[in-house]
Amino acid sequence: MLARFARSLEGGMMIADDIDFDPPPPPRRPFFRRKRVLIPLALLLAIVVGFLLLLTPDTDRDAMIAKYGGPNAAFVAGPAGQRIHYRDQGKAGGPAIILVHGANASLHTWEPLVKRLGATYRIVTLDLPGHGLTGATPDTDYSAEGMMNAVDVVAAKLGLDHFILGGNSMGGWVSWRYALAQPSRVDALLLIDAAGMPLRPGEKRPESNVGFRVLEYPFGRWLATRVTPRMLVEQSLRGSLEKQEIVDDAMIDRYWELLRFPGNREATVLRARMDREPRVAARVGEIEVPTLILFGDKDRIINPSAAKTFNERIAGSEVVMLPGIGHLPMEEAPDATAKAIADFLTRRLVAPPPANPETR
Repeated sequence: MLARFARSLEGGMMIADDIDFDPPPPPRRPFFRRKRVLIPLALLLAIVVGFLLLLTPDTDRDAMIAKYGGPNAAFVAGPAGQRIHYRDQGKAGGPAIILVHGANASLHTWEPLVKRLGATYRIVTLDLPGHGLTGATPDTDYSAEGMMNAVDVVAAKLGLDHFILGGNSMGGWVSWRYALAQPSRVDALLLIDAAGMPLRPGEKRPESNVGFRVLEYPFGRWLATRVTPRMLVEQSLRGSLEKQEIVDDAMIDRYWELLRFPGNREATVLRARMDREPRVAARVGEIEVPTLILFGDKDRIINPSAAKTFNERIAGSEVVMLPGIGHLPMEEAPDATAKAIADFLTRRLVAPPPANPETR
């Protein structure tokens, strides 16, 4: 009996030995611990956190007016709902000069010239639509026409039927466009590193600055309305200048804070997508008023050779090239710029009757 049990047990063990058992699978990691999920999620989280940390809100309208306009800040309403910020300074009975700033700047850029020319000339400056303390305009017209309308609004407020007109960069573009549109109102034209001329044969586009380069791309334009770090504004400002020593914290803050004035960043993006109507440059030769073309020879925003193009196309125009100066001569070299303007106007301008000082 024991022998038979042993034989059956032995047979069972043989059967068991013939069965192929698979080892149990290793325990699976929880879903969110997998690298292929964790790494993308970490990157996405880092991007979101970084975006939120860099997000820069608009500045406060009233605080900016108090800081950069002062207690006597002057505004004038236009027919399209504009609220144009302007200053009327200098000699009340002197020949009037209206000065128009460039892209992303403000009327503050002209203060060095006001100090140097104000004893002789009545100097009117304004913040263009989408700039400075003017901010956004209800009609969102940031074209040359919209900018020229702003000049008209201020001129009408001050009773100026005619005036000397000057501009820097985009403001220069607005100025020569205005001289074409309303030649009887412009006594003389001052083009300071003015925009609007085509590249000369064989020329490459200028280096520009980081801010303007960002605006060339759709994502950059989207980002520019939401993320505006002070460092980026400083780099863009320094990229426009040759005389780096004029840049200080107050200057950087002014550009940075006014760029974030309500509506200005959105206006900047709209302008970046705007048709600059390059075909109109062919008409610049129609300008007949005395014209001074003043450029810094180290301009990295507009090729200094544009001065030659303006000079070739505008009969009787004069060129002054400032050595070692960048895109903003009125801030980088105010003495030389003021002297060139005063000398030119003394020689070329027949003094018109002064405007009524009571309209100030």
